[in-house]
Amino acid sequence: MSSCCCCAIPSASNSNSSLPGHPSLLRAKSLSPLHRLPSRIPTTHSSPHCTAQATCPVNSRYLPKVAVLFDETPHSKARSYAKLISSHCRSQRWSDVISVLASMIADGATPDRFLLPKILKACSELQEWETAATVHGYVITAPLEVDIVVGNSLVDMYSKCGDITSARAVFDRMPVRDVVSWTALVNAYADAGLLDVALAMFQSMRENGVRPDLISWNALISGFARKGETGMALLLLDELRENGLQPGTNSWNGVVSGLVQNGCFDDALEIFRQMCLHVKPNAVTIASILPACSGLTALNLGQELHSYVIRNGMKMNVFVGGSLIDMYLKCGKSGFAERVFADLEIRNVPVWNALIAAYADEDKMSEALDLLDLMQKDGFVPTVITYNTFIAAYARRGQKDEAFKFLFEIIRKGLKPNVVSMNALTSGFHHSGLNDEALDLFREMQLPKLFSTRCSSVLIGMLDVIIQPNAVTINSILSVCADLKLHHFGKEVHGFVLRNSFESNVFVSSALIDMYAKCCDMSSATKVFHGMKDKNVVSWNVLMAGHNHNEHPEAALKLYLEMLEQNFVPSSITLMILLLSCSNIMALRLGRELHSCIEKGRPDGCPLTLASTLINMYAKCGSIKDAKLVFDCVTEKDLVIWNAMMAGYSLHRMTTDALSLFKQMEQSGIKPDHITFTAILSACNQEGFVDEGWKLFKMMEDFYGVSPTLEHFTCMVDMLGTAGLLEESLDLIRRIPFRPDACLWATLLKACRLHSNYEIGERAARALFELEPRNALNHIVLYNIFAMSGLWDSASTMRNALRDQGLKMVDISSWIEIGSAIHSFKSGDSTHPEMETILAMWNKLADGMSKVGYVPQNVVFCDQGEVDPFTCYHTEKLAVCLGIISLRANIPIRVSKNVRMCIDCHSSIKFISKIEDRDIFITDGCFYHHFRDGTCSCRDKW
Repeated sequence: MSSCCCCAIPSASNSNSSLPGHPSLLRAKSLSPLHRLPSRIPTTHSSPHCTAQATCPVNSRYLPKVAVLFDETPHSKARSYAKLISSHCRSQRWSDVISVLASMIADGATPDRFLLPKILKACSELQEWETAATVHGYVITAPLEVDIVVGNSLVDMYSKCGDITSARAVFDRMPVRDVVSWTALVNAYADAGLLDVALAMFQSMRENGVRPDLISWNALISGFARKGETGMALLLLDELRENGLQPGTNSWNGVVSGLVQNGCFDDALEIFRQMCLHVKPNAVTIASILPACSGLTALNLGQELHSYVIRNGMKMNVFVGGSLIDMYLKCGKSGFAERVFADLEIRNVPVWNALIAAYADEDKMSEALDLLDLMQKDGFVPTVITYNTFIAAYARRGQKDEAFKFLFEIIRKGLKPNVVSMNALTSGFHHSGLNDEALDLFREMQLPKLFSTRCSSVLIGMLDVIIQPNAVTINSILSVCADLKLHHFGKEVHGFVLRNSFESNVFVSSALIDMYAKCCDMSSATKVFHGMKDKNVVSWNVLMAGHNHNEHPEAALKLYLEMLEQNFVPSSITLMILLLSCSNIMALRLGRELHSCIEKGRPDGCPLTLASTLINMYAKCGSIKDAKLVFDCVTEKDLVIWNAMMAGYSLHRMTTDALSLFKQMEQSGIKPDHITFTAILSACNQEGFVDEGWKLFKMMEDFYGVSPTLEHFTCMVDMLGTAGLLEESLDLIRRIPFRPDACLWATLLKACRLHSNYEIGERAARALFELEPRNALNHIVLYNIFAMSGLWDSASTMRNALRDQGLKMVDISSWIEIGSAIHSFKSGDSTHPEMETILAMWNKLADGMSKVGYVPQNVVFCDQGEVDPFTCYHTEKLAVCLGIISLRANIPIRVSKNVRMCIDCHSSIKFISKIEDRDIFITDGCFYHHFRDGTCSCRDKW
């Protein structure tokens, strides 16, 4: 450990020990940062504005007191300086502490073992690492390092400065350690996210005969909670009780605060409810849980908490007040927020910052700028945090010049832009679509050069330090790579992560998994996941979502079982991801099991987000009655719930029910949004509802104030095209104020296939060939249109073009749930263990269908005897056969497929439903089909 100490802790070997009391040590060249501090104290009263500048670490009004102290004896001087430093500590004027320390040293006085912890506290609060190292050098030579109080303060200081190596070195050199020493180091590792090391340190403390106190337990519990490890945090809470201690308010506060920091608002409220059964919440609890109300816009609960504060006579301090202000603003009650702010007896810069940030988050930049002006008129000096708020807000709005002006203001005020400033720019640019600028910043923030790039037309100035990216920066850049599918650049960022030891950060590793998954590299995503030593629920969720994104829902469900086996507790997000997996493969039984888990875990009712996901799952799994039951059980329905139910009716082509629900929603006072109109216009895509669809489309903007998007125009093209109004569809496309995308042209091409219109179909296909040159499906649809129109020469030309370009269909897959297992069938894969039985069943069905008039509608082999690329591989037929073999006759067969059904599969399954007298449900990613008695719910228009 000695080598580590030499690197991390200042050496005393250069000190001149010939002078008593070691004042020379504090004047030595190696300790120049502290030696220069006296020169930073203003000696004249130039102006109030000057003394208020953030560059001045002490206000000039304190100078007369300091001057009086200079005329005393050395011992009395030390005592007087100590009193003044203690006063500044109590007032949290940390810069003044350092300035007075500099004056104290210049005056020949030195701090003792009682004063040093206060000085080190100031260093940690200001992140004054160089000053702290200087003080540590003095501690070593005094010698005071053997003093347990001083040693504990050093460990705590290095920990809060983020230097765990030095903290551990000090700890290892301490001859005597108490529970405070161990707790400080446990807390340091927990804060750094090194939970395995923190837990090992905690166990080592017990093995060394030091009994952890409540503070020790709280440090470990809050560390796991902050990392999203709710299950482990609660287990530690139980173990705390088993060891004869009762969890205090701070113990619960640590869990609540950690969950809120991770955005697990529903879980935080649940833990808060449990907490109220055991202990009485305090002001810290209220300040911690109010952000959950903000995140969920739970105004009623927020107001109840406000009432609790008043009823219990809690002091409305800046922390509770700040949280209340944020809650009211996030819930759209700016008047209440301003009233709370006005009632605060004591305000500080963070409260001003909170109010400014709230207005900036709401995009009310004029009000935010007015508050900045009032803040300065009230005598408060804006900090880097204040300016970062404006940087983030303008970057999110895409106003990069304005964002850079505030960055320049930081430099002009003598402050230093920090990594948060750069993170505000990168994440804001990503949010506003300025992804190139975000990537440029990531490269340039590491270089100390002139900050003038294509990001800004304003000359910003010289950044005199390298600003190293942190975990937040990495997450933002990985999000850019994920959204733009920049696989190569994402791998470069991964290399940066490994070189700089960020891989231990669970959120960085989770962002890597997300990036690889969205770049369709599930092999690398899975490799990163399995390489993580410190997984949490978030990392499991990201990989499960990645499997869904890459059309492997069965892999997501399998991963869920592994998650349970490793004792992880699923969060609300986990359940939403799993319900989506069930929706994608029509796994109704498993979906019902998840619904049961939700009801058991939340006896007071499931959150609205989960309720809407349940409605969607039941609708997509073919059980619209269960979807309606969930809808009816929600007492306070929000817009998302109404939209989910309307989308379910649309999926099942229940147009009358969807229109009736739309009217009910209006009567309830809920205003429709763009998603509502997508659902209701899709529902009108049936014969007899075209006029109603046009009426709603025209009312969108005129009556409801919802501007039509490209998605709404696509719905109208689909509605007109399905009705056979192809010329009207084409005319509408010419008149829309957007550039048509692939989805719009594909919708028109589908309509042309329905009505065998090869002229308009060819126009739509040519547009698609330009937009999606590698999509083989467009060529195949046009081929089918030519073939159905009898244009075999054109069809042959299209087939040859497909082969000449080397285009391939996406991997076709179908899934069916049998008992507790999910069976998947992939095109060209005959490895299913029951394949022989399945093919025998198909031959039996084919014989039966041929007797009642079934004729195959796909050519299976081409002239050379090879499989024709235009034929369907019939994966849904195989799944249906397995369902007939494995399921009782009264149980519906539910199959999911990842691409649109071909004509032959659709036709044959109609025959099968009649021959076998079975209800067969198939969702193909485009339509929902309910086959019964030889007919389909889509009426052959899919």
